[in-house]
Amino acid sequence: MESISALAYLISAICFIMALRGLSGPETARRGLIFGMTGMAIAILTTLFFATHSWTMIALGLVIGGSIGSFIALKIQMTALPQLVAAFHSLVGLAAVFVAIAAFFSPEAYNIGTIGDIHTSSLVEMSIGLVIGAITFTGSLIAFGKLQGIVTGKPVSFPSQHLINATIAGGLVLLIVLLCITQSTTILWTLILVSFLLGILIIIPIGGADMPVIVSMLNSYSGWAAAGIGFTLQNNLLIITGALVGASGAILSYIMCKAMNRSFLSVILGGFGAEASGEAHDYGDRNAKIGSAEDAAFIMKNASKVIIVPGYGMAVAQAQHVVRELADTLKKEGVDVVYAIHPVAGRMPGHMNVLLAEANVPYDEVFELEDINRDFAQADVAYVIGANDITNPAAKNDPTSPIYGMPVLNVENAKTVLFIKRSLGSGYAGIDNPLFYEDNTYMLLDDAKKMTENIVKAME
Repeated sequence: MESISALAYLISAICFIMALRGLSGPETARRGLIFGMTGMAIAILTTLFFATHSWTMIALGLVIGGSIGSFIALKIQMTALPQLVAAFHSLVGLAAVFVAIAAFFSPEAYNIGTIGDIHTSSLVEMSIGLVIGAITFTGSLIAFGKLQGIVTGKPVSFPSQHLINATIAGGLVLLIVLLCITQSTTILWTLILVSFLLGILIIIPIGGADMPVIVSMLNSYSGWAAAGIGFTLQNNLLIITGALVGASGAILSYIMCKAMNRSFLSVILGGFGAEASGEAHDYGDRNAKIGSAEDAAFIMKNASKVIIVPGYGMAVAQAQHVVRELADTLKKEGVDVVYAIHPVAGRMPGHMNVLLAEANVPYDEVFELEDINRDFAQADVAYVIGANDITNPAAKNDPTSPIYGMPVLNVENAKTVLFIKRSLGSGYAGIDNPLFYEDNTYMLLDDAKKMTENIVKAME
């Protein structure tokens, strides 16, 4: 029977690998999802078939968890996906903590020893999984709060934060050693509480512009937490799956940091905007040109090429469908329309790609930064929808800016920039954007969906 379950788990693991491969591109993403769901179905059914515990409790857990998950999936808006991802990461971390606690107080059930005499290797595995899980739990909750607006998106710094975090991390190592020596319940609970604290302190100083990297990083943490659960439960599939998620999340975090010209360590040690503290830059007597829907409609209708730059403003306003309608209207007028996506646009990796896919925007019209940036100089119009920080020219020409060196979209090179924003305020990273005051920029101050609808009506 063990050989059958091992084979089933192997097939499931292969499906997960194929899922990751499929999700690497928009054209194969749907196939990747099918592989992922198939692998998960095989894993769950195999685990249930060989379960030796109460079927009543298992069924109860499946019904409760499945009902909650289904309700959330049906109710959640695409714009709230970053918050949902962060919340789900927290649950994976919390599960790792619960499994570690259960294994510590019932080691016989896990074949890792007896109470007070747990195998040292098992204690080390359990402790590492517990620490990573606890950090993932509270860190993900803080990320959720920042994304939801419950916690400020600006960096929350405090004196000697790096020294404090390093001291706490060293303390965790010491607590793990003491736990292995004494197997004390007091030390176990202390280890959990200190890990919870470190999760908060790591994420709270990170600013809004770094949130896509943080979501990716927490995804990696949740994978390693799952792998830790796998070692405790002696489940090879959990170990493989957790390692896949952990490694892929780490690679994605590295790719995101590289796209931002940032080191991963610098993101963890403090986010964009920490040095600036959200202070406004002095632009003297410069005034922004305020445009209207009618102005924008006239300019775009007479353009040859329009590049649409979606940002979080589009997500908040749920304007992706009307943006697609605007593009279709322009195409009927003979205008060439494409989309420019920055790697960290939005609040999670691929956030804008997901929203455009929901609006059925053709994949061949969507281009990444490195493929589209040189085309802005030939574009008549850059239509920016709430994409503040990723279009900020200060990243290129202001060495004092916290985002200096980060690759941004060269929207200012277009003949005309139409910038939708609710106000002239700073972006999520707390950094002002001098693009607002350029001679070729017209600010369209309104809700992204409402303004785009008005532009479409004006064209008609």
